[in-house]
Amino acid sequence: MGLFNKIKEKFQSKKEKTVSEDTKIYEKGLEKTRKEFVSKLSMLGIKYTKISDDYFDELENILISADIGVNTVFKFIDKIKSRVKTENITDTSYLNEVIVDELLIIYVAGESLTDKINISKDGPTIILVVGVNGVGKTTTIAKLAYKYKSMGKKVLMIAGDTFRAGAVEQLKIWSDRVGCDFYGKGGIDPAGIIFDGIKKAKEDNIDIVLIDTAGRLHNKINLMNELDKINKVIGKLIVKAPHETLLVIDANTGQNGIMQAKAFKEITNITGIVLTKLDSTAKGGIVLAIKEEVSLPVKFVGLGENMDDLKEFDIEEYIYGLFKDLM
Repeated sequence: MGLFNKIKEKFQSKKEKTVSEDTKIYEKGLEKTRKEFVSKLSMLGIKYTKISDDYFDELENILISADIGVNTVFKFIDKIKSRVKTENITDTSYLNEVIVDELLIIYVAGESLTDKINISKDGPTIILVVGVNGVGKTTTIAKLAYKYKSMGKKVLMIAGDTFRAGAVEQLKIWSDRVGCDFYGKGGIDPAGIIFDGIKKAKEDNIDIVLIDTAGRLHNKINLMNELDKINKVIGKLIVKAPHETLLVIDANTGQNGIMQAKAFKEITNITGIVLTKLDSTAKGGIVLAIKEEVSLPVKFVGLGENMDDLKEFDIEEYIYGLFKDLM
């Protein structure tokens, strides 16, 4: 049985019981991509009764328009053609299942990438949050704080973006809304603020520390030096910290988001991606492109504007949310 059918069976049995809130949020959050992508895929099966070069050309365009990435799509089409030939597939509706199977394999195959957050068993868990300005970094920190506070954790936000106008104040407003601790001052060295903030976290028995950082990617050398200094400062106070360095990417930016991931990966140790605004784009295939092109796991996805709409990434929920109309 293919991976597609295993997921299909799993979610069909869920339907007989009660669909979870997370499943509903994934369904709703991926609605734009599903309507655009799956409807085109279904129409392709109706338009072509036989698999041909024209069929593959259109399939290629559909996959590229979903932002799966040109290089990934070319390799993917080669795999599909190979399976069609070796398995003697002629039915386009069955080929849809093969397509979904192979898309899932893109994410789960190869090296093991964990989508779980590395929580420290001893002392505060330090999560550094990076990303260019305007991708939803501050809101993501607020949603993460809300998530962990809802789990009964004691959370501290540290404002490490100290020179951008209004950045410290914006994070303070969010900390007040969420009801978590805050540490920050504007206009001074970010590493110094972060050092003092983590000292406070240790003294106050904080469970989760979320650190905002500058997003000046246009000046890569300065940003690399700044992040390097921040990492050293954190490591002096807590061994093997930061425990996570999460890169925030706006799903609407498509392939530009992939370029951001590659650039940040060059300058610091990224452990995972937070993909925001996935609900507002029809290009949800970027999840697969990130894994294939950057070899980084997506750890959280933003599937709405509510505080609880930032969800831990689940590949099965994602595939179901994307392809439920084919199931």
